[in-house]
Amino acid sequence: MSVVLIILLVLAVLFDFLNGVHDSSNIVATMISSRAFRPGVALGVTAVAHFLGPFIFGVAVAKTIAHDIVAANSIDMNVLLAALIGAIVWDLLTWFLGIPSSSSHALVGGLIGAVVVGAGFGAILLPGLEKVLIALFTSPFLGLLLGYLITKLVFFLAQGASPRINWFFRRSQIITGIALAFSHGTNDAQKTMGIITLGLLITGYLKVFTVPFWVIVICAGAIALGTALGGWRLIRTLGGKFYKIRPVHGFTVQMTSAFVILGASLVGGPVSTTQVVSSAIMGVGSAERLSKVRWGVAGEIALAWLVTIPASGLIAAGVYWLLLHAPGWFG
Repeated sequence: MSVVLIILLVLAVLFDFLNGVHDSSNIVATMISSRAFRPGVALGVTAVAHFLGPFIFGVAVAKTIAHDIVAANSIDMNVLLAALIGAIVWDLLTWFLGIPSSSSHALVGGLIGAVVVGAGFGAILLPGLEKVLIALFTSPFLGLLLGYLITKLVFFLAQGASPRINWFFRRSQIITGIALAFSHGTNDAQKTMGIITLGLLITGYLKVFTVPFWVIVICAGAIALGTALGGWRLIRTLGGKFYKIRPVHGFTVQMTSAFVILGASLVGGPVSTTQVVSSAIMGVGSAERLSKVRWGVAGEIALAWLVTIPASGLIAAGVYWLLLHAPGWFG
């Protein structure tokens, strides 16, 4: 295995780990804020579910990332290195600032920026890119709509119930939270698997597209470890800045998000867990009353979503230029 491929593996595992740190807030924020589980228990259980997700639900998303967005025979390893570095830099910046931006958007943006500079627009497979962008940009609206509708249904079914129903909503989050963790591990870990598999194809390590078992293991392990450590800055943002999360909110947000993310994973659509969970929180809150949601915070997060793809793309393009022109690097 070449040095450049080893470096790609290290960067990919680092990105996957940071994805777990960055996105763990999406999975456990409502669980913790609604006091359903202690932080340590919530993070531990979801970390295990993250690891198991890719083994249970397949690798359709990895195929989309590795096979459907760019022409493998038109790019080199510098493109993949630059894409990962661009995504990692953006993830670290938004994590430090406590902004729940999208790791998925960052990776896609980094890949597009590096490919355009390194191989030109012709290396981008437009049907595959269209599929990815549709999945990324429609999933938040699905989260918002389903969150609203599911919450209205839950309120209808629970009308007249005593306050003891909060015990049900609190304890049921062990099921909905694990389902959400399974879906996140299935979708997000596969994006890194796709990048690694693409690198293996470019270097000739693989002759045809297939995700090796060892790639699934290290990617699932990296995102699980990142999840276990948690992203506390972002947990505070998602868990309290929109509105005060109660058990019923945690239950419906997790159910909504799991439906959207797992459904997308099964058809190979890479989605942003950050976007889906944040929009589900807004949909659930607005089902109770529109004024419940702090829409100013939602606007700030939406702006971060819109900026992520071009920002990570520009960073990746700059990194590619450095890799190509700096003496002794891999160009």
